[in-house]
Amino acid sequence: MSYKAITYDVKDEIAVVTMNRPEARNALDITMREEIADVTLRIRDDESLKAMVLTGAGGAFCGGGDLKALTEKRQTAVSGRKRIQDLHLWLPTLVNLEIPVIAAVDGAAYGGGFNLALVADFILASPRARFCSVFGRIGLVPDVGGFYLLPRIVGLQRAKDLMFTARSFGPEEAKEMGIVYEIHPEDVLMERAMEFAGRFRHASRQAIGLTKNVLNQSLTLDEGAVGQLEAYAQSVAFTTDYCGEAINNFLEKRPLEFDWDKMAKAAKSDG
Repeated sequence: MSYKAITYDVKDEIAVVTMNRPEARNALDITMREEIADVTLRIRDDESLKAMVLTGAGGAFCGGGDLKALTEKRQTAVSGRKRIQDLHLWLPTLVNLEIPVIAAVDGAAYGGGFNLALVADFILASPRARFCSVFGRIGLVPDVGGFYLLPRIVGLQRAKDLMFTARSFGPEEAKEMGIVYEIHPEDVLMERAMEFAGRFRHASRQAIGLTKNVLNQSLTLDEGAVGQLEAYAQSVAFTTDYCGEAINNFLEKRPLEFDWDKMAKAAKSDG
């Protein structure tokens, strides 16, 4: 499938999805939503991929929903409800992709764009990134999974702060709240995001996927249920070729393929 509102590339086992409507600050129109839904399934089903990077073109991540497009077409309560319901046909798949998802946020991540960034496991931002749960400014409620995602990252009181006030905030405050993982200058942001994502090329895709699957369920389950998921995940992970080779390397005192500390140190010395 060829895309109009996004671009999709694979670089060294890393899926790169770029929202590409810079003239509209990469606003989420129907076409972009449908294309993100399609590419999410492509990424889910491609077992050669080790991580995903999500970003926006032209100095913005995503300015939110395309209000102009929405107001040009008459919307009833029924059609409006269906539009949001349709989001949730593909959004859980993106949230639960069993590979690390890294968002590279430069410029505005507002409204639905803010919540789309929250889908990522790690957000890397530039100093000019701005975040805002802007819905309250125009009398709307958060969508694109914001009700689910934001309180799980920042806690209930801070989620109320950001949603009730609809205030904007920068990357330093976002990092302090646990939203942003790292801050990098805009001219090297994508390079850093790709380097970060590339470290996962050396990890077990199965172990990362199982870990993410259990973690994403852990806040809504009791200890017993999480324990059962843990037992299942570990039994599967232990049978993988990756695990067998890594254990042999460890026992025979050979370097492990996945060593985050060494990779982070190497990246720091290169940078």
